[in-house]
Amino acid sequence: MTTGLDTGSEAPLTGYNCIHSYLRTLETSPGVYRMLDAESRVLYVGKARNLRARVSNYARPTGHSGRIARMIRETASMMFLTTRTETEALLLEQNLIKQLKPRYNVLLRDDKSFPNILMTDHTYPQITKHRGSKKDKGQYFGPFASAGAVNRTLNQLQKVFLLRNCADTMFEGRTRPCLQHQIKRCSAPCVGKISEADYATTVRDAMQFLQGKSTHIQATLATQMSEASDAMEFERAAALRDRIRALTQVQTAQGINPRGVTEADVIALHLEGGQACVQVFFIRANQNWGNRDFYPRVGPDVDEAEVLEAFVGQFYDTKEPARLLLLSHPIENTDLMEDALSGKLGRRVEIAVPQRGEKAELMEGAARNARESLARRMAETATQGKLLRGLAEAFGLNAPPGRIEVYDNSHIQGTNAVGGMIVAGAEGFLKNQYRKFNIRGDDLVPGDDFGMMKEVLSRRFKRLLKEDPDRDKGLWPDLLLIDGGAGQVSAVASIMQEHGVEDIPMVGVAKGVDRDAGKEEFHRVGQRPFALRHNDPVLYFVQRLRDEAHRFAIGTHRARRSKSVGATPLDDVPGVGAARKRSLLAHFGSAKAVSRANLADLRAVDGVSEALAERIYGFFHEQG
Repeated sequence: MTTGLDTGSEAPLTGYNCIHSYLRTLETSPGVYRMLDAESRVLYVGKARNLRARVSNYARPTGHSGRIARMIRETASMMFLTTRTETEALLLEQNLIKQLKPRYNVLLRDDKSFPNILMTDHTYPQITKHRGSKKDKGQYFGPFASAGAVNRTLNQLQKVFLLRNCADTMFEGRTRPCLQHQIKRCSAPCVGKISEADYATTVRDAMQFLQGKSTHIQATLATQMSEASDAMEFERAAALRDRIRALTQVQTAQGINPRGVTEADVIALHLEGGQACVQVFFIRANQNWGNRDFYPRVGPDVDEAEVLEAFVGQFYDTKEPARLLLLSHPIENTDLMEDALSGKLGRRVEIAVPQRGEKAELMEGAARNARESLARRMAETATQGKLLRGLAEAFGLNAPPGRIEVYDNSHIQGTNAVGGMIVAGAEGFLKNQYRKFNIRGDDLVPGDDFGMMKEVLSRRFKRLLKEDPDRDKGLWPDLLLIDGGAGQVSAVASIMQEHGVEDIPMVGVAKGVDRDAGKEEFHRVGQRPFALRHNDPVLYFVQRLRDEAHRFAIGTHRARRSKSVGATPLDDVPGVGAARKRSLLAHFGSAKAVSRANLADLRAVDGVSEALAERIYGFFHEQG
């Protein structure tokens, strides 16, 4: 690895002279190079088949685009890392771009994982939504473009195939059918309402549907409905009719289902006005499983090949590619990208730019979506910019804020208390930046909103000071909005003083005396409260920010509360599964009574061995 050269007392070299000084020591092997500014911040990360040849292009004083010329002028040092192959260099380049986020690279900013449908490995498999790494055993179907697409599909599949969606612990602990069975969404295998063989048949049918073999299933259901009708089993016939209807609704919601494309990711790019939109359609089992738009960070003079190659490399860094990638524009290193993705997937991945036929029609639809999505975003960005300028004027800021953080708390009488942080900027809500805080303070009085806000902000600024002490990664807010009045503002101000952060503007948003929306009062440290006129667009903007923070905090609180419902200390005892838990509760009546039981009483429970009784007894007494 090579860094800047020592020039003694002479002024350090910069620009193309600096770059030229590295040429005599560079090898001709493949590798990755980094260009750094005078403060050692990474400006650009690139790969090369031949490092010396590639870097020599930057050493020329002329012939560069405006973006590259600016980057060369700012370059004060370089770093190099050689690799065995160009494919390794490509993979390393994309990892470094995502890690370092250099200013002059095309950068994919939204990197969320996509949800899948999981059919678990169980005697009576569960069908459920799954996001993240595929650690659980079972069959995965996806990716789907959004959680909403998965939920809609699961909702209809439960109507059609009556598969369970409950967790294994709940399944094993049931003694009577749950509500899902009552509303005809589950065949209740937990209590023997369906045989193992019949349930296995419905599982096979559901998997065939998810694999695109839906015609056979519909024909079979239609035949069964006709037979039930002929046998005058009208209730069964009606149930089968409802299942056929639900199956049709799933297919209708999927929109275009290509016949000649079994598995592909359709990736279309539209560039305009220095901004880019990439639209990705997921085709699996000849079915359209939704689409998602992305807005990578690009410069004013990038071309389609550079943007698409960067997008594909970064997008599939943490995701599994389809066997076929259809692109709207050719990329520079198609063979190299195919080798990299094929090695990652363990099977051949093909990249193509369709010119005719059904694949070209799919690409045309994706390109149209990309064009329309970018037009909407540009219009929204213009409106957002106007609102941010108005916000700066209303709150006396030096410039429109690039990052606004809004905080709110949610709890019920102090229980399951959480804090929520939402983020907004020039491009609207930045949902991948939202954060939740489970309130930990043991010494807090239940319902102490001031104390909760102090804890949330203290944890937030401690993390910022640790992760971005120089404030050059874009993580620091330009404005804090707090849901509350003078008390909350004072509490947050004291926390900021403790951490030496007193230069970030902060405003408390409180309802007026009669708590009517539209009569909000705004509080700042050391200043009198003020209000905006009732029809001011900036007021509506602040209300929307506050309401989004409120929605996020309440949603987080409800999720935590629902998780805690039904939980007992027995869940944490090693060796106590659903059956033993059921036996202990049936014998003693409550988890509290189990915790107070002596060894002899524990040993008397059916199915509890002497060793397990000692483990349970030790667990509760050690806890005490």
